[in-house]
Amino acid sequence: MAGELSPRLAEIVDALPLTPGARVLEIGCGPGAAARAVAARLVSGHVLAVDRSARAIALAEAGSAREIASGRMSVRCVAAEDFVREPGEGPFDLVFAVRVGALDGRHPEAGRRALERVAAALAPGGRLFVDGGRPLREIPLSPGIRGVRGVRGVRGD
Repeated sequence: MAGELSPRLAEIVDALPLTPGARVLEIGCGPGAAARAVAARLVSGHVLAVDRSARAIALAEAGSAREIASGRMSVRCVAAEDFVREPGEGPFDLVFAVRVGALDGRHPEAGRRALERVAAALAPGGRLFVDGGRPLREIPLSPGIRGVRGVRGVRGD
């Protein structure tokens, strides 16, 4: 699995504080390589990979047949700022995003809406990580958040 990841994505996945039963949301999954690497580390957990691009979701779905069939992964076409959990879908323990303009400061208005949507999707104690740190930075959120409270770097030790 790790062979298909770029060194940068491998470092990011290695830095995520994954547990075997975690519910993980990847925003901006592209063709799904990082989501597949996360799914490989889950035993009873699940990763939902979302992207605003229908083409990216089609590639992620096509390349992830084994992970999807196992129940450890699913995909959905939706923008970060429009994400809502589906009826009956549980909250997420961990959310991560790599090169997502709505979460890295490139699109502030979309970012504000995306942070509210992510906060609403998190379980109590859930965490959001975005690229740009060493190799990640954490954005602390809580349900009902109206903005970012702070940012801290996360090392992939």
